[in-house]
Amino acid sequence: MRKTSLALALLTAAVLTACGGNGPSAGNQTPKTKFSNQITFGDSLSDVGTYAVGAVAALGGGQYTINGDATSVSPELTGKNYTTLIAAQLGLPAPCAAQTGLLGTASAGFSVPVVDHPNCYGYAQGGARVTNPIGPGNKALDKPGATSIGQMTVPVVTQIANHLKKSGGSFKADELVIVMAGGNDVLEQLGEFSAGATAAGGTALATSLVTQLAPGTTNPATGAAAITAAIQAEAAKGSSSQVIIGAAITAAAQNGNTAAVANATTIGNTAGAAALAAAGKYQTDNAPVLVKNLATAGAELGALVKTQILAKGANYVVVNNLPDVSISPSAKAQSADTQKLIAAMVDAFNSQLKAAVAGETKVLYVDLATVSHDQATNPTPYGLTNTTTPACDLTNTAKNPLGSSLVCNKNNLIAGDVSHYMFADSVHPTPFEYALIARYVLEQMTVKGWL
Repeated sequence: MRKTSLALALLTAAVLTACGGNGPSAGNQTPKTKFSNQITFGDSLSDVGTYAVGAVAALGGGQYTINGDATSVSPELTGKNYTTLIAAQLGLPAPCAAQTGLLGTASAGFSVPVVDHPNCYGYAQGGARVTNPIGPGNKALDKPGATSIGQMTVPVVTQIANHLKKSGGSFKADELVIVMAGGNDVLEQLGEFSAGATAAGGTALATSLVTQLAPGTTNPATGAAAITAAIQAEAAKGSSSQVIIGAAITAAAQNGNTAAVANATTIGNTAGAAALAAAGKYQTDNAPVLVKNLATAGAELGALVKTQILAKGANYVVVNNLPDVSISPSAKAQSADTQKLIAAMVDAFNSQLKAAVAGETKVLYVDLATVSHDQATNPTPYGLTNTTTPACDLTNTAKNPLGSSLVCNKNNLIAGDVSHYMFADSVHPTPFEYALIARYVLEQMTVKGWL
């Protein structure tokens, strides 16, 4: 899938400059189709500034990449995502967010009134899922007392409905519609999966500790209550398993279990094994559910394309499938089994999405999953210098308090030249990677006969 050379020949000098390329002359770039507008539905990969307000804007952020025009540092650091580059190639206005605002903590600058922009058609929002309104970053997921950024995470189904309300219920025949979603369905499902496994392991750990320790106390009923209370107190603090085990043993000793301290190692090993077994069983039992859920989400997105976009008059619909999330730094930090699960989830989503739009002549299905996987395994032909390390410094809370590319810019990058890195943070692309995406989409539009 080494498409870079062909893609270079298809782009105008503006896109080549934005990508840092020095390819051959593009020649006559008058498109076969004169598009009147570009409309985008999706998530953070297509978001052009939904949250570029309040503290996010003050921190120099607003898009999920390396923000800002830093071409003076490197030609590739344009601060633009693929939708902006495609619009420029097609001679269309730069995309703008259809809705802006933040619903988070006011004292931190994350409470900004939600405003709809009638002349903007970039509906994609960071955190958005296909149909579920609660995506990553949504305030509904915050823990009590935590600082909330308050992302709106309006799902794609509602994004499309909002546009239809704005446009009188239909799309124009000469509008280009771009759809890409599914990543947040993966991330949120994985988050719930991890939390469930942790909870199962915690329950098994506590049960094992009480079962081993309580019978040796002076009054087993009272001892069990004291041990349980000690376990719950440490769990509420988010303490490690070792700390929880230590607290349980201490409580047991204080309630008359004279052998608890002497047998601490055996007790801890037994409880730890029980916790690992329970967490593993939870994962084994629930992994197929996640794959099924992503298949459902892919089918739902395909149905939306057919019933709410094509059926409403659109003639040119680009449907980007879900890139291979399993090659991201976030996934690579997980266990081998979790990486396989992520790959299975992505494949299930894409398979159902592809099947749903198969045979639709007005749809261009773009296989970003295959391309992104090839980029990660064969980076050199694409001009990528690093496909595993985030370009943004996510550990310096003073410079990047969100630990996200949403507020990443030239002032909080890691040391060295990151202009040709693949990832800005653990999941989001750099401007250079966005440029590669734009190139590939434009190439496929040309092959389709639209350009």
